Amino acid sequence: MQSDTLLHVANFSTLFVCMVLKFPQIFVLMRAKSTTGVSLNSLLLELTGFIVFVTYQMYYDYPPPTYLEYPILIAQDVILLLLILHYNGSLRQSLVYTLVFVGGWRLLTVDKWIIDLAMSLCTFISAASKLTQLQCLWRSKDAGQVSALSWALATYTCAGKCTLSSVSVLVRFIAMTLLNLWVLLTVLYYQRNSSRTKKDE
Repeated sequence: MQSDTLLHVANFSTLFVCMVLKFPQIFVLMRAKSTTGVSLNSLLLELTGFIVFVTYQMYYDYPPPTYLEYPILIAQDVILLLLILHYNGSLRQSLVYTLVFVGGWRLLTVDKWIIDLAMSLCTFISAASKLTQLQCLWRSKDAGQVSALSWALATYTCAGKCTLSSVSVLVRFIAMTLLNLWVLLTVLYYQRNSSRTKKDE
């Protein structure tokens, strides 16, 4: 009984956190009007992974509670994408991205083997998203406008889903938790170094 209660609390809190997960990052970008340290490619990969996952769940008629947070995350990622394009001076490209994502989404459901293949690659797409953000941080050595809070929330949501019973799903979320934590620690490291540099000046 106690384990069931803890599971329900974990599921509810994870859903709630997903509803506001990208808000800190959105507010940071809006305040700074700069995208320093935020990887556009990482965001595009993450958005791709979310779209594949939610499309797969809907294609096979999974109950909505199993993927309810993903449309919310997709909406937040779209807002982030528009902000990044706006502050990079390339908002016109949003039309291209819209056509690509809508076309890709339609392609996923053309045949069963396509959506199955895409889903089998979903973990690698999500992992590539985290690694791309890490690469961006390593290259610039500047966390810039990356929100540590958003990455902390992302780490929590993945850790909360590690209570799932399916081994394959469990492995996926353990891997995502570790990668999110890696990004979070990297962001905190560069932010601390930046603060020290400013104090020395």
